[in-house]
Amino acid sequence: MARARPGVVYAFVAVVGVAAFAWPFWIDAPGNVGHVHDAWIWAALISVLAVAVVAIELQRTSMTAAGVAVLGVLAAMTGLLRIVDLPGGGSGMFFLLILAAAALGPRAGVLLGFAAMATGALVTGGVGPWLPFQMLALAAIGAAAGSAGRGTRHLPPRVEIASLALFGFGAAFAYGLVINLWDWPLRPSAGSDISFDATLSAAETARHYWRFYVTTSLAWDGAGALANAIIILVVGRKILASLRRIEGRITPATRFAEIDPSATSTPTPGPTPTPGPGPGPGPGATVRA
Repeated sequence: MARARPGVVYAFVAVVGVAAFAWPFWIDAPGNVGHVHDAWIWAALISVLAVAVVAIELQRTSMTAAGVAVLGVLAAMTGLLRIVDLPGGGSGMFFLLILAAAALGPRAGVLLGFAAMATGALVTGGVGPWLPFQMLALAAIGAAAGSAGRGTRHLPPRVEIASLALFGFGAAFAYGLVINLWDWPLRPSAGSDISFDATLSAAETARHYWRFYVTTSLAWDGAGALANAIIILVVGRKILASLRRIEGRITPATRFAEIDPSATSTPTPGPTPTPGPGPGPGPGATVRA
């Protein structure tokens, strides 16, 4: 594990996430409605990968113990915000996740998404076969927010907050589009124009899913998107500035000492001087044999 690279584990997390959502589109699994048979496998994989990532980051000193503590506090705060229902729909946890990931980077965004959703599920009693898919979807939002934060870091503060507010607006729809896929292909087909049918082409499947999303989730996600944008515009600047100051204190810094080449080179021995006759004793000096 000492030689393992965190990026490889993060890439494997992405592969696991795609596989978790995509496999029902190609493999028929009768009786596995709502992932009742395989959700525990994805939950176990996510947990192992999250622990492995933190262990490798600490071992390679790309993350400090203080950084883990900060992520834990932010995850608890973000998870608790899940109990806050925003006007018109949506959850209060997204704005803090977006700001924290933008300040701390995509790697922290992934871990924060995992931990925050798990915490929120425990607080609200939302533990079920859907939880690992919610964790994966929120981790993807965290990774995207972290990447967006790298791009907006050098912008003027007002422009950066406006950009992150726009990101938060779109993130609500992106999360809704992804999370609805967790059980849509496993629902019993009713032969309607919003249900999954394995005999349809990819284009027809996309049209069916879009109708399903518009019918069931678009209004809810729209209200959450608007709330995300407004909250980030109102409080985002101060929160982001505070998180950026924290980031500067928990990010490992490697300093290389400047070495003077002449200080390390071996001096070339010169000729040994031959002692000559010194000055004689002065007047009144006593010479001892």
